[in-house]
Amino acid sequence: MDLDFAWILTLFVIGFVGSFISGMVGIGGSIIKYPMLLYIPPAFGFIAFTAQEVSAISAVQVFFATLAGIFAYRKGNMINKKLVIAMGIPIVIGSFAGGYGSKFLPDSAINLTYAVLALVAAIMMFMPKKGEEDGDFSNLSFHVPVAAVSATLVGILSGIVGAAGAFITVPIMLVILKIPTRVAIASSLAITFISSIGSSVGKVMGGHMLLVPSIIMVVASIIASPLGAKAGQKMNIKVLQWILAGLITATVIKIWIDILF
Repeated sequence: MDLDFAWILTLFVIGFVGSFISGMVGIGGSIIKYPMLLYIPPAFGFIAFTAQEVSAISAVQVFFATLAGIFAYRKGNMINKKLVIAMGIPIVIGSFAGGYGSKFLPDSAINLTYAVLALVAAIMMFMPKKGEEDGDFSNLSFHVPVAAVSATLVGILSGIVGAAGAFITVPIMLVILKIPTRVAIASSLAITFISSIGSSVGKVMGGHMLLVPSIIMVVASIIASPLGAKAGQKMNIKVLQWILAGLITATVIKIWIDILF
């Protein structure tokens, strides 16, 4: 793997774009960076990463992207602590199990897991959302057992692909738990940060970590994620929802085309 400038710049741009969007719409960024890391380097003539390597790089990058995003949102009082605890603890346990267990899976199984997760997330993003978007967000009520069970399942599956699961936890919050969009975005960053701890440790223990690409992606994340979070706080709610839905749908189409054809 040559450490030439073009290769470094390519990885940095992938990390920057993905992290900016992750901060803006409250996802860890793997929904974007997973296919970008898989397809863009070989398109420019560089050695392709395996699905195992991409998922490991994504897991570490998500940890830093979400941490940076949390700092950008911390003053807005949008992070719901009860929601973070109810979903964060189960999801970190599940993501560790999925992250470590992925070492026993072939690349095709990892890609299929990612495709199924993204498909479910895309369908949920186009379902009606009934959460109140205005008012006092300090005393939100939601079904805690449903939140915990869904977080555990998402943790296991997302840990396999190193994605931390934010691209499906946000739709779950919006559609099933009826959480307001801005609270869902801010809280999902905190939940995803917790989840990424489990998946990152699991990937490191699984032996698929690539140090240099991970460092490049982390640097891009620390710069871009807070910028995206600030942009997201100023955008219209419906615009944010459609951006997230569009990103997930485009990724679903690409992944499923590759799997089926």
